[in-house]
Amino acid sequence: MTGRIAFQGEPGAYSHQACHEARPDMEALPCKTFEDVIDAVRKGHADLAMLPVENSTYGRVADIHRLMPESGLHIVDEAFVRVHINLLGVKGARLEDIRTAQSHTVLLGQCRAFLREHSIDAITGADTAGSAMHIAQMGDPQHAALASELAGEIYGLDVLARHIEDHDKNTTRFLVMARKPDLKRRGPSGMMTSFVFRVRNIPAALYKAMGGFATNGVNMTKLESYMVDGSFSATQFYADIEGHPDDHNVRLALEELDYFTSHVKLLGVYPADPKRH
Repeated sequence: MTGRIAFQGEPGAYSHQACHEARPDMEALPCKTFEDVIDAVRKGHADLAMLPVENSTYGRVADIHRLMPESGLHIVDEAFVRVHINLLGVKGARLEDIRTAQSHTVLLGQCRAFLREHSIDAITGADTAGSAMHIAQMGDPQHAALASELAGEIYGLDVLARHIEDHDKNTTRFLVMARKPDLKRRGPSGMMTSFVFRVRNIPAALYKAMGGFATNGVNMTKLESYMVDGSFSATQFYADIEGHPDDHNVRLALEELDYFTSHVKLLGVYPADPKRH
């Protein structure tokens, strides 16, 4: 293996699956919190961090946009991971005998139709992989977990039903972060640039700041606002755009953005994941 990649959660979590898919040659390092993931890379215990930023069904992952700008790390890649949810039971368990299914509340909400159809009660667990570990430790054939197939392999559980999620396009976007940026690469599917900014306190500042991207033909794929330091009057914006800062049109758009902002911080320049398109 070449290096370590840190993720939040127990072994078998969907972030662990993302590490396997995006960096199969690296050792995955589980961490308790997102802050621990960032610290592991900052302190040299891991080379990369795998952080979930948004889900196609449930939107933005809480706290990530607050943590990234102050992390001291740089985005070097993105990864889109299809979230397949499976019903996992102990060896010998049968679907018709299952009475409860335990998982993170988000996953339970994504499998309502299946659970209702099979008269299975939902039990809230701390996380997906932790629920799978708990079910394995219980050893009761009437209780199951909702988690990834990877979690089933790690904790010795059988897959009693595959891909039971209500929505067949449920996908989570992850960002891979490192201690040093890499601005020289060019991806076959294009490049992405991510940054945060605060607009100057003048009328229509945000409208004017965005104008440069429109007039220069730069596609902005994401723009989100969030409070800074708990203040209702201090707002920071997070943005993803297509292109590289060295591209002529992107350079012009960023120059115009700089004129109408009081703070701009580049978070990363990285190849677009082919699954984005």
